[in-house]
Amino acid sequence: MRLGSCFYQNQTYVFIEQDDHLLLPALEPAFAQAGWQDLQVLIEQATEFQAVLRQATTAMQVSAKDVQWLAPIPRPRKNIMCMGLNYFEHIEEALNLSGKTPKKPSSPIVFTKSVTSVIGHEAEIPYDPDTCSQLDWESELGVVIGKSGRKISPENAFEHIFGYTVINDISARDIQLNHKQYFLGKSIDGGCPIGPVIVTPDEIADPQNLKIACRVNGITKQDSNTHLMLFKIAEIISTLSRAMPLEAGDIIATGTPSGVGFARTPPEYLQPGDVVECEVETIGVLRNRIGHPSL
Repeated sequence: MRLGSCFYQNQTYVFIEQDDHLLLPALEPAFAQAGWQDLQVLIEQATEFQAVLRQATTAMQVSAKDVQWLAPIPRPRKNIMCMGLNYFEHIEEALNLSGKTPKKPSSPIVFTKSVTSVIGHEAEIPYDPDTCSQLDWESELGVVIGKSGRKISPENAFEHIFGYTVINDISARDIQLNHKQYFLGKSIDGGCPIGPVIVTPDEIADPQNLKIACRVNGITKQDSNTHLMLFKIAEIISTLSRAMPLEAGDIIATGTPSGVGFARTPPEYLQPGDVVECEVETIGVLRNRIGHPSL
């Protein structure tokens, strides 16, 4: 199933994406009372989504062009947890600039992005040269936790997954360089596009074998596969849950492959008007435009 959130007729709704339309169950009063305007709540309640389809009516159907797309969970309750340097070719391109010998980290590198940086599909990414001028792209597979847990074993990790999404880990490289850490440069306004939907595990045969790509103005910048992750999804979940509980609705960005802008010769950064598309096989294309500076 393909689930997301949208803004329609001045209200937020959870939708189910179907072929040529979106199904908004909360347009029917009974479903509005059951929390169908907040996907975080539905995940926490372990909602049986398939049952809704059996009760679907034409009154619930709207065209995708008539809604404003939001991030599937528009305001996560916790920061997005992110894996750094989780593809070896990305390690190579990053360290080659400094002349260091690339090697696999002994443990996953973890940082977070602020919830205030989250935006949705087709939303504009603000461009503020007074804050930063080196915006970079990073296409990533996102994992959404469905069942809370602590000290989850790798063997049981997939039992805790609600679904998968696409994340663009927008990075302000000049802020990263100036502050010698990830958080500020990863948490700028609009720095975490997520979407367009969350796809439930029954529709993805193997999340560790999905094509992943990024395009800027139609030109391919990243082209890889999730099987190249150094630390696989099960190990990431297990590692995180040893240090803290993972809770329903938590979002994990699993790392980006090679092809980012700062590692190119010469470096390339996103400019006002650019359209950046991040794509993960089966899930879809997350598209955002870089805005123009405010006058």
